[in-house]
Amino acid sequence: MKFRGHETFFIRKGWLSKGMKYVKQNGAVFVSKDEKPMDVLGIGSNMVKSLRYWLQVAGITQEKKSGKRIQTFTPLGELIYQYDRYIEEQGTLALLQYHLANNEEEATSWYYFFNFFKMQEFTKEDFMNSLRNWVTMQDESANVAERSLQDDFNCIINTYLPRYKSSAKYVSPENNIACPLGELGLVDYVSRENKIYRKNIMTAEQIPARIAWAMILSKHPNQTEITLDSLQNDAGSIGRVFNLDVITLLRVLRNIENMGVLKIVRTAGLDVVKVLKMETALENIEAYYKEIWEEQGE
Repeated sequence: MKFRGHETFFIRKGWLSKGMKYVKQNGAVFVSKDEKPMDVLGIGSNMVKSLRYWLQVAGITQEKKSGKRIQTFTPLGELIYQYDRYIEEQGTLALLQYHLANNEEEATSWYYFFNFFKMQEFTKEDFMNSLRNWVTMQDESANVAERSLQDDFNCIINTYLPRYKSSAKYVSPENNIACPLGELGLVDYVSRENKIYRKNIMTAEQIPARIAWAMILSKHPNQTEITLDSLQNDAGSIGRVFNLDVITLLRVLRNIENMGVLKIVRTAGLDVVKVLKMETALENIEAYYKEIWEEQGE
């Protein structure tokens, strides 16, 4: 389990694009002794650590656990760099969220928040108490500093609550201090005064069908039949990662069904999805980007 890997900085607009650009030029950009990473990237030392962390937990880059810590693109990172290096497409945001919320080892608080924290309306104390108990249940010897839990909570809120909603002063939605994942609308205020928050359900239209299908294939590879319950409630499922209720999940699945790759079968007491076409997640992600490029005439 890992906490506070972000150095208190949430993902800023433009950060991931900048990180990809320099990793492409030099995989050792974050550890280079010849060129100072701060000078190359134009950000402070803690921000350098934070960016290095975010590139990995979002599924864009990877590092070897030993030896020289050179960054390389993951297969997903290669596709994002090739087709959407400025992180502008809705499908890219959904993929980054999927990887972040599935990263138990490196982004433990995010993993817990989406997969196991069941409160729809909550305060900071609610989340911290619940997370603390969950960590103890996973590992009785774990001793996580209170400050780390607080910083993780604040970073989660800043990741998903648009900056113009959280700031007392008016901040333009275009302000580059905002986090791109705020566009997903997964967290909002119940009461700003009392700092009570709620989880929001994403709409089916916010998750492109090919991307939703790719995430299902990633979670359930080589399965010919998947229950609706597991799609909604399993840790790491699209239902958990995007706070989907069963009605919204069915809308997402119907959009995928229109692609001809699955069939929703609802019979007495057993609701399942039958997989009609065995494909890979990456095939669908690339097809999603290619379709957008074709529409734009690129």
